[in-house]
Amino acid sequence: MRGFKKNMWLLAVVMLTGLWAVSPALAEDKPHYGGVLRVALAGDPPSLDMHQEQTFMVTIPMSTVYNTLVMFDPHQYPKIIGDLAQAWTVSEDGMTWTFTLHQGVKFHDGSELTSADVKASWDKIVFPPEGVVSTRKSLYQMVKSIETPERYTVVFRLHYPAASFLSMLAHPANFIYAKKYLDQDINWYKTHTMGTGPFKLQEYVRGATLEFKRNSDYWKKGLPYLDGAKYFIIPDTGARAKSIRAERTDVEFRGFAPVEVESITAQMGDKVMAAHPGQPAHWGIAVNVDKKPFDDVRVRQALSLALDRYEMVKTLGPLTGLDTIAGPMPPGTPWTLSPEELQALPGFGKDHEANLREAKRLLAEAGYPNGFQTVLTNRAVKLPYIDFGVYVVSAWKKIGVEAEHKLEESAAWSKSRLTRDFELLVDPFGFAAEGDPDEVMVKFTSSSPSNWGRFKDPMVDQLFERQKVERDAQKRAQLVHDMQKRVMDKAWEIVGLWWTRVEVRSARIHNYEPLPSHWMNRRLEDVWLSAR
Repeated sequence: MRGFKKNMWLLAVVMLTGLWAVSPALAEDKPHYGGVLRVALAGDPPSLDMHQEQTFMVTIPMSTVYNTLVMFDPHQYPKIIGDLAQAWTVSEDGMTWTFTLHQGVKFHDGSELTSADVKASWDKIVFPPEGVVSTRKSLYQMVKSIETPERYTVVFRLHYPAASFLSMLAHPANFIYAKKYLDQDINWYKTHTMGTGPFKLQEYVRGATLEFKRNSDYWKKGLPYLDGAKYFIIPDTGARAKSIRAERTDVEFRGFAPVEVESITAQMGDKVMAAHPGQPAHWGIAVNVDKKPFDDVRVRQALSLALDRYEMVKTLGPLTGLDTIAGPMPPGTPWTLSPEELQALPGFGKDHEANLREAKRLLAEAGYPNGFQTVLTNRAVKLPYIDFGVYVVSAWKKIGVEAEHKLEESAAWSKSRLTRDFELLVDPFGFAAEGDPDEVMVKFTSSSPSNWGRFKDPMVDQLFERQKVERDAQKRAQLVHDMQKRVMDKAWEIVGLWWTRVEVRSARIHNYEPLPSHWMNRRLEDVWLSAR
């Protein structure tokens, strides 16, 4: 608790400057104005409203249009700096956070941003009206109320002092919208844009391009450097890689498979740069427990036992970047399960033949000695969805489970998740902030909108509630370990592999650092291109 109070006191006296201050990278390189950054994007956004969507196909292009209250420093991650907030203070008990906004910030229609716009946006995220989806609502369980005592002051009052609050606030999807358009129609932003960001959406041709032009009245003076950014919709992974090789695009912000990166860099040499910024996401299988036979823990455990993760890494790692075995929490963190803890869970023991025998025994005991037929719903995106799905379907055949591999375009797949119109579903999850348990593990709670299988486990819920208020780091880590083991033992989610992201970009791109998540650092406000 002493360390927590000390950190809170430090935050209370820090004044933040934001990105319009000159960064170290800019001090070394003189910025060049002009040019259009060309980005290869894997598909169309299901809608334009990032509050209601849960895909990189929205956040990567649409981040250019908006600002957030606070943000992760794109040059010094995981430092958190002000964006629309110029400063903030926090009360001694950690229950009241007061943010002071920059004055004179204008939306693209010329109207001034005030605390009312911030409150309306955050109310939509934290307290959405009935019938409105807020895919990250469960990240903000600590928020009790949002108040606007003055025109440029926003106050968040919490139910409890959450260690994760500031990093959750800095989540890159928390765009600030104009209240007047939300008042007109709470779903207005699904088909329109109106932000305060460095770029304006100029044209969207579905299936082809999204084109953004420079906001010449951007409130961060001197920015942006680019004239614009153009996103080319290229669903095929090979075609996106080819666009980089042919220099028709400058970057693919999500990432390529390791073998593809090797090929690109071998061909293009110093024309491109490659980076391995982190492991932001995990690919597993969501199980709809309301549909038989998946209400039976023995069947779920059998499906997990059939997967040889150690062989999966060897096969899928080079092809997809799915190369790390871990539990639901990101590898290499205090929350990561040890190898010994993992190997005691269904499907993680190293004797795969023994795992298969146990899987068949469990199926027989559950009344399925010859297996059964089912459907695995997957997103029609090759990297790494399709390759992962193909491997899983093949592995299940070894225990008599015949799964149809059903591919759906992104919008349809997103709808299948929301409506729970599936039996088994390829389910990516991870982090877009810091990977705190409040961000990652909340999906396994009964009330989470991202709990696609809608299982209810009081023990899992209790462990989550305890860890989110625990101030002792070691005790909190143990609670998170126990929660992961409970989820995996009951096979509420069939845990698969973690993905190592590899990003390739043109060497013409300056003042840009890839961050761990492919959702981060997508505003492009201080990025510039060297002349050809």
